[in-house]
Amino acid sequence: MASTKLGRIDRIFQLLVVLSLLYSLSCATGRRAQDGQVGFTERGLASWYGPGFHGRSTASGETYDMYDHTAAHKTLPLGTVVEVRNRGNGKRTQVRINDRGPFVRGRIIDLSYSAARDLDMLGPGTAPIELRVLQTAELAPQPGGYWLQVGAFQEKAHAKDLRREISSQQPKVQIQTHGSWYRVVVGPFKNRKKAEQAERQLRQLGYRPVLKTNT
Repeated sequence: MASTKLGRIDRIFQLLVVLSLLYSLSCATGRRAQDGQVGFTERGLASWYGPGFHGRSTASGETYDMYDHTAAHKTLPLGTVVEVRNRGNGKRTQVRINDRGPFVRGRIIDLSYSAARDLDMLGPGTAPIELRVLQTAELAPQPGGYWLQVGAFQEKAHAKDLRREISSQQPKVQIQTHGSWYRVVVGPFKNRKKAEQAERQLRQLGYRPVLKTNT
């Protein structure tokens, strides 16, 4: 009789330990989701947005560039850098959160055209993904005046060629790496007026720069 009671007590104790561990894990996961700290992961459905929004303003104040590696998320701080993995084919890409959305039930992130192409999900339009925070907003690059993006390439040699072409007209040209892309940018400019002057000059030369408030 005594051994039976001890056995019941032991099973109850084990159950309480398991419940306590599950509760602690749940609380920890909730804190990571709220804080968006490095290492936080989230699973769900991704979609992408492209031509219809290209050139429009985002929630961060930046101009949306479908050829940039950016994304919209409902809660992660703007400026957070995340890795996105397509759970269907294993392909990965990195994006910076600079917009809010998607506002469709069941979807957790809205990717730019370039990011969606990296994941091979342009055709389907959506894909099951897992995202992981790589860099928090506090550590992400901060705005630095106005910039003009003149081109974005996956081959660094092409970016160097464009920089060489532009450097004779715009001495502030440089190449910046973002994910697997090399962006050719001109700037920074202290105010919008000077940036727009440079933009007009570049357009006269046949380029199609995109004005940005940070990089």
